[in-house]
Amino acid sequence: MLKSFLKLFEDTHKRTEPTYTVELATAALLSEIVNADNEVTYSERSEYEKQLRKHVNIGEEAMSLLLERGQETADDSIDLVRFTQVLNKNCSADEKRDVIKSLWAIAYADESLAPLEESTIRQIADLLYVPHSQYIKTKLEVVERT
Repeated sequence: MLKSFLKLFEDTHKRTEPTYTVELATAALLSEIVNADNEVTYSERSEYEKQLRKHVNIGEEAMSLLLERGQETADDSIDLVRFTQVLNKNCSADEKRDVIKSLWAIAYADESLAPLEESTIRQIADLLYVPHSQYIKTKLEVVERT
């Protein structure tokens, strides 16, 4: 009887672990930068949508839902690891570098970089195993463009 109870608990525990698609994980990571400095501007939200469109190829209705769900998922999360694990399993080094570049674009959308935004991007880059040289290079590419 005890084994049955323990098995039930294990099965329930396994089902409560959220699973994320690459698209949702990317949306959540990008959303983290929008909210990082606790000052969400129109330019950041607009850049969030623009950058997410670069990473996913879906219709308008699905994009609206993904943007909203990405925000909700980021708000509900307690860490970045689950999102980065999805990208590490499913994305190439170039794709992960492009995500970092998108994070910088969102951070600089309001023409200022908050220390917390930079720190969050550094943490995400580390979790994605993006080399420091690529972290800096993507930052400079975005800074030069703005």
